[in-house]
Amino acid sequence: MNSPSSYLPLPIEAVLPDLLGALRAGSSAVLVAPPGAGKTTAVAPALLGEAWCTGEILLLSPRRLAARAAAERMAALAGEPVGGVFGYATRLDKKRSAATRVTVMTQGIFVARIQADPELAGVSAVLFDEVHERSLDSDVGLAFALDVQAALRPDLRLVAMSATLDGARFSALMTDAPVIESEGRSHKLTLRHIGRAGERRIEDEMAAAIRRALAEEEGGVLAFLPGVAEIERVAERLDRLPEGVVLHRLHGSLDPAEQRAAIKPGAGRKLVLATSIAETSLTLDGIRMVVDSGLARRPRYDRAAGMTRLVTERASQAAATQRAGRAARQGPGVAYRLWEEAATAGLPRFDPPEIVEADLSSLLLAAAIWGVGDPRELAWLDPPPVAAVTEARARLLALGAIGEDGRPTAHGRAIAGLPMPPRLAHMLLAAGERGLTGVAADVAVLLAERGIGGNDPDLETRRRRWRTERGPKAEGARKLAQRWAKLGPRGEAGTGGEGLCVALAFPDRVARRRDASGEHWASVGGRGFRIDPTSSLASAEWLAVAETQGSAAGARILSAAVIDLPTIESLFAERIKLTRTVTFDPATGGVLALRERRLGSLRLQSGPDSAAEPAAVAAALLEGVRTHGLDRLPWDDRAKQLRDRAGYAGIDLDAMMLARLDEWLPPLLAGRRRLDQIGGGELVEAMRTMIGWDEMRRIDRLAPASFTSPAGSTHAIDYAAEGGPRVDLRVQSLFGLAVHPVVGEARVPLVLSLTSPAGRPIQTTRDLPGFWTGSWAAVAKEMRGRYPRHPWPDDPAAAPATLRTKNADARARGSR
Repeated sequence: MNSPSSYLPLPIEAVLPDLLGALRAGSSAVLVAPPGAGKTTAVAPALLGEAWCTGEILLLSPRRLAARAAAERMAALAGEPVGGVFGYATRLDKKRSAATRVTVMTQGIFVARIQADPELAGVSAVLFDEVHERSLDSDVGLAFALDVQAALRPDLRLVAMSATLDGARFSALMTDAPVIESEGRSHKLTLRHIGRAGERRIEDEMAAAIRRALAEEEGGVLAFLPGVAEIERVAERLDRLPEGVVLHRLHGSLDPAEQRAAIKPGAGRKLVLATSIAETSLTLDGIRMVVDSGLARRPRYDRAAGMTRLVTERASQAAATQRAGRAARQGPGVAYRLWEEAATAGLPRFDPPEIVEADLSSLLLAAAIWGVGDPRELAWLDPPPVAAVTEARARLLALGAIGEDGRPTAHGRAIAGLPMPPRLAHMLLAAGERGLTGVAADVAVLLAERGIGGNDPDLETRRRRWRTERGPKAEGARKLAQRWAKLGPRGEAGTGGEGLCVALAFPDRVARRRDASGEHWASVGGRGFRIDPTSSLASAEWLAVAETQGSAAGARILSAAVIDLPTIESLFAERIKLTRTVTFDPATGGVLALRERRLGSLRLQSGPDSAAEPAAVAAALLEGVRTHGLDRLPWDDRAKQLRDRAGYAGIDLDAMMLARLDEWLPPLLAGRRRLDQIGGGELVEAMRTMIGWDEMRRIDRLAPASFTSPAGSTHAIDYAAEGGPRVDLRVQSLFGLAVHPVVGEARVPLVLSLTSPAGRPIQTTRDLPGFWTGSWAAVAKEMRGRYPRHPWPDDPAAAPATLRTKNADARARGSR
């Protein structure tokens, strides 16, 4: 920054008269000014002298760092301390007084203020800075402000200030507000696309590019990295910097003093490693070079998983332009880009508006309290997606924040009155009823402020470390927790209870360990989580998970706390369901009956169910046959033969049985737990009933069940035999038969499997007369030697059929 004494005219000053004129003539305006034009720090002071401006001006900033910096800059230019005419208000810090006329505040603070005071009493103007970033809070705040202006405060001035040329859309949204455009301060900017080796880590490539920039050019360097972890790894690789180079870090987890050091003038040549926090709203003194990784880490709401996760992705073209422009804010600059020039066209043009892919729970609750059942009725550049609104409504119903009619409950109003997302607000109130307000407030701060107490995923460990941490950020966070604790029911901030608090906020993320190592976890909501097996949390049986990162199928746990089963059962007693399941076991042909207590997708307890309902057992057996086929039934010889006879007669008995399974099988299953308990006779009778009398006569005609031999013996015909219908019988039973036996109306020759008196096969034939006149003589000769007591006539076609020995036949004839 330049000091007040070396102040240079800002480009925005050339169009301030036009802006002032527009706000005298109307109540809204759109100001388009590129980075460096001075809109953030020049517009609000210029409005203070206007006749209509008798109250406070609210300047909304997308980030806490930018809000503090803007207030400090305006105060410095006016020669005043911060907190006088110019003040600021952020979640962790504020400086303002009764004398404050311009308050720079974050957009979330403004949404809470306008909800508490819809008329914005004492406010003359609201300036929406960096509206092109399209944060959810910015869109909500603008929608509410436009609603107030239209219905209650036509005198309220609203100014949308954008760094990109999308002023026409904002103008249409704000009832054709005039658009004032400013030119930026023009300094030469040189772009150098140096590419990167895809096989190398981004930290190595960035460190090399930074050293190159320091060697090739004069001035300070601003390097853009996707996140804090990458910043630290690049810092490790830059341990030996040229003399006079001072390294700074710049991200949201730093305490305010460290952030100010990165922004303000200082001794030495400045090297700032920053996240996207430095893209807009800030001028970093002495920066002449930018090194851009081309990556950004942004929150993306995974609707399938029901969670917001951080995703590392390519920066948009708009972001890349903003980053490069940081190098030429105070003079000619150079931007080194770690991608090829041709790849720029392949980057997404803009970051998508947060409203189209965020968790809309807070928006829906805010709209409900605002008196709008469907938030899509308000004025939006991009209306909230229907699916996201539906999901948010279901979540708020589960939290008890709204009723079935969509109106806010008393609990919902209490949630909205707290300066935190609905889940955390619900946690604070519900935990407070259990005497844990202080614990819940601490947990809420730990989840809202990254880096406090370290980065251990164990929230209990982080909370314990935080208590002994020194520094402005840790102290500010403790004060914030104390303020939040005062907003809930009275309670102590003792030890323990972190798991209970997290479970209240994220009941769908209560998880149970799935393996011995503790790496894999299953959650109530059905999603799988992972954690480093070396973590202290890996040995727990149950976890209440707060934050995750990665794919929905196996997201990595970023923060969680241990919880036990009795606590889970106490918290969610009304949601725990006792289920009885009976399933078919193909290995045994029986059923597996289990009695389970479940919370969502998680099984809390299970065991055998000896009292399973007979109807459920029968249904499982029935489904087992339907799924695994009719072969699971206990087919005895009679049932198999009827099945084969029907098939030979052209009747598809299997298809008939499967089609009418619900009709004939349930009566056979009554009182049974296994399919093999069905009697063979019962199955045959069921089949005959299903086939019907007429069709059974047809089967008997086309495929008779048996063959009666000349000796009077009856033999079942095997219709499934290879080669055709077949019977097995002793050769003596066919003596006297000169014609080969046939089957059915088609007179198909039976396959005769002829055996000895001992039942051993001796011949198979389809031509009995040919056998008698052919090979019988050789067979008879052999059989006389083996079975001399049995008759072996030379002419079997003329001999009497018999199953007796020669002596037995003689005795029978003598008795006659």
